Amino acid sequence: MRKKQMNTASGHSRLAMHGPYCVMLAPFLILFIIFTILPIISSIVLSFTSYDMLSVPEFTGIDNYRRMFLDDDVFPIVLKNTLVFAILSGPAGFLLSFLLAWFVNEFNPKVRTLLSFMFYAPSLVGNAYFIWKVAFSGDSYGYINSLLLSIGIITEPVVWLREPSYLMPIIILVQLWQSMGISFLANISGLQNVSRDLYEAGTIELRYITLPSMQHMLLFSAVMQIQASFSLSAVAIELAGYPSASHAVDTIVSHMTDVATVRYELGYASSIAVILFVLMALTRLLIGKILQM
Repeated sequence: MRKKQMNTASGHSRLAMHGPYCVMLAPFLILFIIFTILPIISSIVLSFTSYDMLSVPEFTGIDNYRRMFLDDDVFPIVLKNTLVFAILSGPAGFLLSFLLAWFVNEFNPKVRTLLSFMFYAPSLVGNAYFIWKVAFSGDSYGYINSLLLSIGIITEPVVWLREPSYLMPIIILVQLWQSMGISFLANISGLQNVSRDLYEAGTIELRYITLPSMQHMLLFSAVMQIQASFSLSAVAIELAGYPSASHAVDTIVSHMTDVATVRYELGYASSIAVILFVLMALTRLLIGKILQM
């Protein structure tokens, strides 16, 4: 009896101690469950149905997944494009943002603030990539064509955004330019929090001091950069259109958007979303393992 009373008293004390934190976290947890957990569960459930938003969902088992991998001629192409974007622009953006942050961190505070704003600015302006549409315009007024014509490298304008061989490098370039801001900010914030006393006591700065001290920031930066690569869609659609020439830069997200908002095949679109979620979750686990080495 006495032991039970002690456990009850201990439970009340823990509740009194952690109660304010639970109250402060409650709004976030409620919104997180409503706008993240429930949509994920709904997508998983709908992925096993045939649903067009007008009729009642009809259970079809794994037909959507069978169709995706066996019958959909476009899905293998967009899967390959998405993986190429993730493999090239993801790690490249992460490494570039870290190197830029390390370089900028060595300047005095005023110069560092100015450079940080310059590198982060593209992330603040959502439609800033339209300048690239002008730069790679297919007529002689496009900045790239105008420059190349003026110095004699080409004799007629190149239609950059309609040539499959040029599209992938262009989209990767624009994606890197636009998505590095958040990773750069996270990395420079992590570098600012590394104690200078550790550098004075250490001999091998990067491997044994900087990287271990920034592990959590590096994980956040890497996850954000890879997530941006996997969810790439708007830049490719705005610059190359949908479908792009020979589906050269169409991605899983753009294909899923087409299936859901044009064809209204919500069940099939949900199955595509589930595959994308699994890919991103596996990538997150892989990144965590790599950074813990």
